[in-house]
Amino acid sequence: MDHSPPTTVPVTLHDVARAAGVAVSTVSRALSNPDRVSERTREHVRAVAERMDYRPNRIAQALPTGSMRMLGLLVPDITNPHHFGLVRGAEAQARAAGYTLVLGDTQGVPELEAEHAHRLGSAVDGFVLASPRGTDESLRQLGGRRPVVLYNRELPGLRSVVTDAGDAARQIVDHLGALGHRALTYLAGPADSWADGVRHRAVAEHARAAGITLRSLGPFAPTLDGGTAAAEAAAAGDPDATALVAFNDLLAIGVLRRLERRGIRVPDDVSVVGFDDVPEAAYLYPPLTTVRQDFAALGGLIMQKVLIGLEEPDSATETMPLPATLQVRQSTRSATAHE
Repeated sequence: MDHSPPTTVPVTLHDVARAAGVAVSTVSRALSNPDRVSERTREHVRAVAERMDYRPNRIAQALPTGSMRMLGLLVPDITNPHHFGLVRGAEAQARAAGYTLVLGDTQGVPELEAEHAHRLGSAVDGFVLASPRGTDESLRQLGGRRPVVLYNRELPGLRSVVTDAGDAARQIVDHLGALGHRALTYLAGPADSWADGVRHRAVAEHARAAGITLRSLGPFAPTLDGGTAAAEAAAAGDPDATALVAFNDLLAIGVLRRLERRGIRVPDDVSVVGFDDVPEAAYLYPPLTTVRQDFAALGGLIMQKVLIGLEEPDSATETMPLPATLQVRQSTRSATAHE
């Protein structure tokens, strides 16, 4: 028996109002205070609500507009420092616009992501999904009910904000190439991660153009434990590789820790590059070379896009690539030092 959560978003007052051709406030009165509308309107609204299998949200029903002025932000790992600045920037922008931000942790599981969206669908006015794992169909279905903005995933028809992975990969490869590295290993993230696929392809493309050999290992969980597994695989991998490029910083940090325990010195024996520039990256030993973004500003920008979707539902959807900068620290050095 299939026990997976429903992937559809619950029908809301807004949906019923649109189908019935009346105002949201009329639907609210017809269902919760029927004496305030005509019998004909009341019966029409109730018939539409029943046909659409509407289930009232008791809190929102008490409000004349059916809206509690809340926005949802779903992240794949609430413990990942990558998301701290994102959440703070998103919350500040939501608060400035008079909304409350609701945060959900999907743990990178498509079924849990769908469950959060289902439960919150009747309460929030719009969603931001960070690195969503759902299918294209489920995301488009959600976007048909509510303004949705995707972060770190691109899907035609939905607004999205993504890192300029091509330019980030160019900076990584240019930096390592300038240091004399001619063989790299890419440590991949989750197999179902859109961001990992984009980063992996971009690094491979630029390495090929620069005449640098690239080998890939993984997938690995984007966590410290995943980094431990990645370090073990890298240590047993290509002996010619003088630099490791990790999908994200948590993976890279796990690699640094495991290599140190194995007596493999960074950067003397191998260079390591991450992606995200989490706060800990600058305070490691050695400090991590990594791709940097302003996540607080990014969170605010994503929320602005949700608000635009609320105010201008027919406005064009587009993907906005954001610039990123390679922050060079002490985890990378000349390849000749490894010889």
